[in-house]
Amino acid sequence: MTFQWPELLWLMLAVPALVAAYVMLLRKRRKLALQYASLSLVREANAIQSIRRHIPPLLLLLALALMIAATARPSAVLTLPSQHETVILAMDVSGSMRATDVQPTRLAAAQAAAKAFVAEQSESVRIGVVAFAGTATVAQAPRFQLQRATAIGSAIVVSLATLFPDAGIDLAALTYGGEGRKPVKPAPSFKPVPPGSYASGAIVLLTDGQRTTGPDSIQMARLAAERGVRIYTVGVGTPKGTIVGIEGWSMRVGLDEETLKAVADITRGEYFYAGTAVDLKKIYESLRSRLVLERKRTEVTALFAAAAALLVVVSAALSLAWFNRIL
Repeated sequence: MTFQWPELLWLMLAVPALVAAYVMLLRKRRKLALQYASLSLVREANAIQSIRRHIPPLLLLLALALMIAATARPSAVLTLPSQHETVILAMDVSGSMRATDVQPTRLAAAQAAAKAFVAEQSESVRIGVVAFAGTATVAQAPRFQLQRATAIGSAIVVSLATLFPDAGIDLAALTYGGEGRKPVKPAPSFKPVPPGSYASGAIVLLTDGQRTTGPDSIQMARLAAERGVRIYTVGVGTPKGTIVGIEGWSMRVGLDEETLKAVADITRGEYFYAGTAVDLKKIYESLRSRLVLERKRTEVTALFAAAAALLVVVSAALSLAWFNRIL
């Protein structure tokens, strides 16, 4: 539990002061009652000392303490239904995505499922789309143009640069600097965070997983893990694969699940298999539910205020029922 305005907690000193004043008032009333021989006054003095007599004032005191705490704006880490501020959909538009082992094609099924996923998000969630084949770019067009090669690592890098535009990620060096055999060195000022700890964004990588060019997929996944970004990988196609024709030549394209599982595991995300268009839609629905629930620090001032109001009502009700007066 933390407080945004902790200096207001000094008002809590009023609580023990009120307790002391209440005790002094009880003693004064008891002394005054014992000065008279009236039996009724003695009974009243004894009633003052009963446990029941102290319950309404105690509840009222607790309500005051809660109201003071509420003015300091308390916050707590809670698991609440909340959506990430940014979700990056990284879509594979390589030639292998024209395969028909997912009807009508892998790309068409992926696009339909992505549109359904976007339509179900609230207006507060920003959704970016990264299209990748031999290279990766932030896409704005409603349609994708099939291209040669598959650079999964480039897609991850561009997605990270979109999530962290001010992080100084060198796209040219990472995307076009060879096959990624050399270790990637982050900026000197960068401090890695635990994998999966970034709660304001996520990457959904949809591909058949067959990298043919660009930086190494696993190495770029580690780059995402150092920034705490989870990557949810979605494998499109079938492990057996199929043969597609591209510009006069043909090739067999299968699903590389091993790479996609490794990328998801490194970043503390999850891997999903989409063998058919129906499976793919279900996967996106599942992703939505997983992206919604998260632990984050939330202001709970309203809860404190509501609890204080409830205690005031209960205190007044008990006092009225037991002593025929509010307090």
